[in-house]
Amino acid sequence: MGAAAAAHAERVLTDTIAARGQARVIAATGNSQLAFLRHLVRSTRVDWSRVELFHLDEYVGLAADHPASFRRVLREHLVDPTGIPTFHALNGEGDVDAVRRTVGAAIARAPIDVAFVGIGENTHLAFNDPPADFATAEPYLVVALDEACRRQQVGEGWFATIDDVPTRAISMSVRQILAAREILAMVPDERKAAAVAAVLTGPITPDVPASILRTHERTTLYLDAASASRADPHVVAAGQI
Repeated sequence: MGAAAAAHAERVLTDTIAARGQARVIAATGNSQLAFLRHLVRSTRVDWSRVELFHLDEYVGLAADHPASFRRVLREHLVDPTGIPTFHALNGEGDVDAVRRTVGAAIARAPIDVAFVGIGENTHLAFNDPPADFATAEPYLVVALDEACRRQQVGEGWFATIDDVPTRAISMSVRQILAAREILAMVPDERKAAAVAAVLTGPITPDVPASILRTHERTTLYLDAASASRADPHVVAAGQI
């Protein structure tokens, strides 16, 4: 799954750079993205010097050297291996409102070409937990993290206990994600199976934030057998997202 998604991403990046001279990209972190990133950074076809990278979300109050820091993960698994020259990192320490405004202004300067995202066990998109705000036009928000989201971080091994997980985060808004010309969502593992089923076949609702991806004309959802196991096989086979 990671290799297939990376091959798709490579095509998008090379085509975009050939057409526009650069690619503006959003990237997520978390365990679901690591196999994809391992394959993607091996690409020798992408001119990484022409990639501008935007950070999807980050915990409030977490140091940059903490193992769970998303800016640390992106630097280690994407920025440093490729040499991407411009990375708009979200610093969750200090004045988070100033950070979200600064990075929000940068992302608003031109369209985003592609967003690489995941879907949470609670169906969140970025850190937009249910019920998500589908209306705001702000590029970034400061959000409260629900218990299901925080327990997922413990389950993935990023934190020892739920008390160690921050309760707030800076998150890209739903509308900003949907503004990307193309979206690739990588969602492996059985623990995501219920979320995938809800996203694919339930109503499009803020209570299932990632269901909004069904409204985007160029979203590709990458699943493995385990994450697809509870979804309607006819929907999955038809590729209706």
